[in-house]
Amino acid sequence: MDLLAEFDEHLKIGKDASAHTRRGYGSDVGQFLAFLRERGLLGAGGDEEEAVKGVDVAVIRSFLASLYRRGVKKTSIGRKLAALRAFFKFLHDRGLVEADPARAVSGPRQQPHLPNLLSVDEIFNVLDLPFADDQKGKRDRAVLEVLYSTGMRLHELTGMNVGDVLFSEGMVRVRGKGRKERLVPIGEAALRALSQYLEARGVTAGPGADDNPVFAGPRGGRISERTVQRIVDRHAAAGGLTRKVSPHALRHSFATHLLDMGADLRSIQEMLGHESLNTTQRYTSVSVEHLLTVYDRAHPRAGKGDKGK
Repeated sequence: MDLLAEFDEHLKIGKDASAHTRRGYGSDVGQFLAFLRERGLLGAGGDEEEAVKGVDVAVIRSFLASLYRRGVKKTSIGRKLAALRAFFKFLHDRGLVEADPARAVSGPRQQPHLPNLLSVDEIFNVLDLPFADDQKGKRDRAVLEVLYSTGMRLHELTGMNVGDVLFSEGMVRVRGKGRKERLVPIGEAALRALSQYLEARGVTAGPGADDNPVFAGPRGGRISERTVQRIVDRHAAAGGLTRKVSPHALRHSFATHLLDMGADLRSIQEMLGHESLNTTQRYTSVSVEHLLTVYDRAHPRAGKGDKGK
């Protein structure tokens, strides 16, 4: 049995994992199997099923320690441990191992991470740029407007169908993790950009449009996630941003700006498609930091060297 192929099929069918997640987990688990081979636990033509039965907590800790000694970042080590936890849970559920050793291994303590955010001014600097008056330019504008207007994930954007856009209701149907659907409000600017792009493609919304992708590639199929990243890169640079901006940064900015303007966490949780409110609550710390930054910049008596008189 090819355990890596079986695991990938499990992620695809059983967990509805994105292609990005499957590639990452496959690479991480493959690296672990290579480690087992180097340790003599898995021969060049060895039996993977027998090898994983011999894996215990000490072996997994030894693998993680080897990564740390090589200077691998804590965030990457944590991701690899998450992949191993998913892998050994899969093996345990299939009865291929008696115990799940990965559950007993603690990950490295992570430094608090604040998402890469764009300020409202930076967002407007990008979205107010002149876009080319052709189908490609209309597509780029629509991609950026929809990402910021809805806060949807990258794979949710590329998976959108024309029938998911409810123009008359100002809503969009989003297919999230685990095939769960949610309705998210979408702003007028994004709807206008979508309408102009679809018109340029000669596509009309309505009956029969359910399986027609909103954002199409040059051959008519769905636009790739890499193409979306290039769109964001190109227009972020044109808007004067010198740091790396990902499509996910627009999602983070969407949530933080809503919170700054008084939206409640439950509503933001629903729009983002978070299962747990704890995931959404990280934006509260981001928002507090944003408030402090604004205060320090704007308040006349906020200067650290101001002794008061």
